Amino acid sequence: MTAKEPDLFSRRSLAFYGFARWVASVLFYYPWRVIVRGSDRLPATGAFILAPSHRSLLDIPWAARATRRRVRFIGKASLYQMPILGRIFTTLGGFSVERDGSDRSTLRASIASLRNGDIIAIFPEGTRQRGPVLGEFQPGVAYLAIKSQVPVVPIGISGVERPFGPGRLPRFQRGVMLIGEPMTPPVVASTVVKREVVEEFTAAIRVEMQRLFDDAAVLRSEFVK
Repeated sequence: MTAKEPDLFSRRSLAFYGFARWVASVLFYYPWRVIVRGSDRLPATGAFILAPSHRSLLDIPWAARATRRRVRFIGKASLYQMPILGRIFTTLGGFSVERDGSDRSTLRASIASLRNGDIIAIFPEGTRQRGPVLGEFQPGVAYLAIKSQVPVVPIGISGVERPFGPGRLPRFQRGVMLIGEPMTPPVVASTVVKREVVEEFTAAIRVEMQRLFDDAAVLRSEFVK
């Protein structure tokens, strides 16, 4: 833990995380009556990476509800530069990352966190996307999983694409979150992870997440007819 990083295991920090999770649930989870499938697939112990689809900022509180354990989110640096929101994300244990991948400190902190047994959430699409087809995936999820030898748990989320209606009023429509089976990363014999290995695992993650994303949309359509 560096001097700038909060003590995530202090009683105060854990209490704040629990309180923030409850507030986020009341405001951004329960009103959408989210249906969750596959919670039993989440590892009960040990580190893993949550990899949700990304269509709205609602994906953050929804994905955090996937498990009762602390989830540390990796998000774009601009979010963490906001005076209040950035401080909250940092206190909750989040990491900021530059989109150009120039910040190596985030990579080192993420690997250390996973080796410490934490759960990290990363949106493989990098930024919010639109439409029924997932955007191009960034290699970070696959690389971290391979480097740390932890599983990736893919998540497909439906119901967040248009969270607001006319007049910017919330659309409290049914939401669906499907949690997939943990995906075990390939084992590498060297400390250097080859690009082709990362690309192959990234492609496999994308295929499974697209399937979950499609199935979540189908399930949601059955509830909103």
